[in-house]
Amino acid sequence: MMMKKQLLLGDEALAQGALDAGLSGVYAYPGTPSTEITEYIQGAPETAERKVHSRWSANEKTAMEAALGMSFAGKRAMVCMKHVGMNVAADCFVNAGITGVRGGLLVVAADDPGMHSSQNEQDSRFYGDFSLIPMYEPSNQQEAYDMARSGFDFSEQTGEPVLMRLVTRLAHSRAGVECREAQIPPTLPAVDDARQFVLLPGIARQRYHALLEKQPALVQASEESPYNLYTDGTDKSLGIVACGIGYNYLMENYPDGCPHPVLKIGQYPLPRKQLMKIAAECDTLLVIEDGQPFVEKQLKGYLGNALRVKGRMDGTLPPDGELNPDIVARALGFENKSTFAIPSIVEMRPPALCEGCGHRDMYTILTKVLREEFPGHRVFGDIGCYTLGAGAPFHAIHSCVDMGASITMAKGAADAGIYPAVAVIGDSTFTHSGMTGLLDCVNEQANVTIVISDNETTAMTGGQDSAGTGRLESICAGIGVEPEHIRVVIPLKKNYEEMERILREELLYPGVSVIIPRRECIQTLARKKRKQAK
Repeated sequence: MMMKKQLLLGDEALAQGALDAGLSGVYAYPGTPSTEITEYIQGAPETAERKVHSRWSANEKTAMEAALGMSFAGKRAMVCMKHVGMNVAADCFVNAGITGVRGGLLVVAADDPGMHSSQNEQDSRFYGDFSLIPMYEPSNQQEAYDMARSGFDFSEQTGEPVLMRLVTRLAHSRAGVECREAQIPPTLPAVDDARQFVLLPGIARQRYHALLEKQPALVQASEESPYNLYTDGTDKSLGIVACGIGYNYLMENYPDGCPHPVLKIGQYPLPRKQLMKIAAECDTLLVIEDGQPFVEKQLKGYLGNALRVKGRMDGTLPPDGELNPDIVARALGFENKSTFAIPSIVEMRPPALCEGCGHRDMYTILTKVLREEFPGHRVFGDIGCYTLGAGAPFHAIHSCVDMGASITMAKGAADAGIYPAVAVIGDSTFTHSGMTGLLDCVNEQANVTIVISDNETTAMTGGQDSAGTGRLESICAGIGVEPEHIRVVIPLKKNYEEMERILREELLYPGVSVIIPRRECIQTLARKKRKQAK
């Protein structure tokens, strides 16, 4: 079989593995650290040659549902998101374990231990566990490729979606990857049995029972998986269970081989026989997993007090943040001497809005009017570049919780008597999950002012297409906002006087008003100009 070696990010390796497995469509909403998976597929020559679907979805829920629809039709599909996107996709994702699949379906969740660009550290393995579906967790870029490639076969074999979990450090680091010749699997016939996908309670109970009956076979598959590897060691005072990238962090400390027995975990459900083997042979177990104590908790449940299990829960490893080889070294009782101290001259530079960004002009006027004329104001923020308005020099927003929460939190605050209650949301976030909140506001004629700061792209993740570009006014009008209270401004210094006037008018209006400051993202515009100049 012909092989070629490429230097790939973890995200890119996963994407190439999916393409080489005969992918028919990828569905995704951009979110760090998962964005590059879809971007790589969009730019790959085989995508155009084979007409692989690769357009961005409005949100993770629509992406998950569309991918399940492609699987229903008998083709291989993948859906990609960051970990908090799993919360949005969960309604369909959990039920997909009960419906099962026809064409192979790979669900990719890129977790972010350390919260490099996220609101929390939730571990997507819990989603796979309570959905009762198999999971893969690569330890390196080569495994990301191999697992993506084999995941579709395994999905079709089991009749279930497969969750693939990776973390930021793996997603955004490069390594050489051996890529094998692509395969084009035959398209399976579309589902024609209404008893599989129509989850009426009577059918759902039967499907759920069938899913439960699959569990022993899924555990057996993990026992036999090449991604779960037991390596014996001479020093059995300690046994190590290393999950995903945690295995790499461990082995960096033992370039000549680990003296302790090691169970490498890359496929779930957990291989119980192998866990019992290492537990029986060793005095103490150390669980190394980048994320929450998912395996550690299960081990404690299996073993009770018969064996001491160490990890994040007892403080042997930090309870939060991402792991690295040095943290693992300290947990093992020695320091890794190969590292360098960070020079004192190096200081963290907080992120800030770009010079020339339209969000800056929007915040300049918003904060001026609110602070001078409306002392009781509260501004509810959202997820995007404009979230940086929380920092210097604006200190403009009072909340940032989740996608779309600005509008609905503003409504709740207005219901409680806050005036003025202002929401600041971006164009892409608005179409992701802000529209339903606006409908609530319209239905109750809430006294809220909503600023949709429109830079005509999904800027925070690199300038991907925004689902609402060119349609925000019509969307708002269609939801029911009175057209005279849908105001569009161009956020430039020469328009400050007009912006002030319009903002003041809408803040005084006792109902739902929408202000749309619209100017193309300066970074997206710069990229366009560079491309045109070539």
